[in-house]
Amino acid sequence: MSEFAGNGFLVFVVLLGIVVVTQLIRLLGDAVGGKLAVDGVLAMLGFSAMNYLPVLLSISLFISILLTLSRCYRDSEMVVWFCSGIGLTRWIRPVMWYALPVVSVIALLSLVLSPWALKKADEFKSKLESRDDVATAVPGTFRESKQADRVYFVENLHPGSNRVGNVFVQSMQNGKLGTMVARQGLQETLPNGDRFLVLLNGTRYEGVPGQRDYNIVEFERYALRIDSVPPKQAQPYSRIMSTPELWRNPTTWNLSELEWRLGLPISAAILALLAIPLSYVNPRAGRSLNLVLAIVLYMLYSNMISVTNAWVGQGKLSPGIGLWGIHVAMLAVTAVMFYRRMTLSSLRRVWSK
Repeated sequence: MSEFAGNGFLVFVVLLGIVVVTQLIRLLGDAVGGKLAVDGVLAMLGFSAMNYLPVLLSISLFISILLTLSRCYRDSEMVVWFCSGIGLTRWIRPVMWYALPVVSVIALLSLVLSPWALKKADEFKSKLESRDDVATAVPGTFRESKQADRVYFVENLHPGSNRVGNVFVQSMQNGKLGTMVARQGLQETLPNGDRFLVLLNGTRYEGVPGQRDYNIVEFERYALRIDSVPPKQAQPYSRIMSTPELWRNPTTWNLSELEWRLGLPISAAILALLAIPLSYVNPRAGRSLNLVLAIVLYMLYSNMISVTNAWVGQGKLSPGIGLWGIHVAMLAVTAVMFYRRMTLSSLRRVWSK
């Protein structure tokens, strides 16, 4: 049990690190491109990582059992096991004692926590997109307003206050391009709720691009209205709906999503059993052959689950067959591999006598 858990923890940490790094790179790219606020990167990273946890735990469970039992074969411990008259099926009980708590966590994540994380991520992203232009301004970066009629640039922020330093604002009004540069700026809110960006001690340049008749006006105080952005309502779709909501609204795509969530813990338990016969190592064939076969079977199993779920969503396959068909088929493959491995072990014992 301890060796199972140790290998599983190491595999999970490595896979989680890869997912976190790749998601962080993607989110930072969105932040640089203006699609996501910088202060929302860590929150979105946490929600995204929670969504991947069921799959990562399933892979870690499968690989940890495979590595542990393969080590037993390489160190000839399985030879002693079989020579003692104990069959391969006696490994099912310790493996399932290790696997069932992990499968329970996968079920909790898949049915409850992952949909909650996706919903919160969608709401958080909508909230960030609904913030006004000044609130999303990043020092040292040009930002375009959501109405695409202004460009903002702020050189620095004053911590603990609503003031900014060295502000640049460019806007188009009545066919004329207006550019304002100010040493300071601040936000003001009127009693009626209207908000303004107030520029202090600056200069405004206004004119038509390509012509020389520009107006230059110096000012001590210039107020720009900040248009409020109504909060976006999160669009309900099957991935962010809770499991009871999917059950109460049995559309084809909702049933497809429900089958995906139920299929994750079921497939994890089946993979844990499948790892027992797959762990066999033949020294003459090399140590990596069983790993290659295990990866191929896992990819085939995972892809077939996705394909059957898509067919259920498109109405090409009934929900019952879509949920149980591929899992029953993989159970049959597992039973065949158990039978084949046990038969070969029995023949070797007979030949050795």
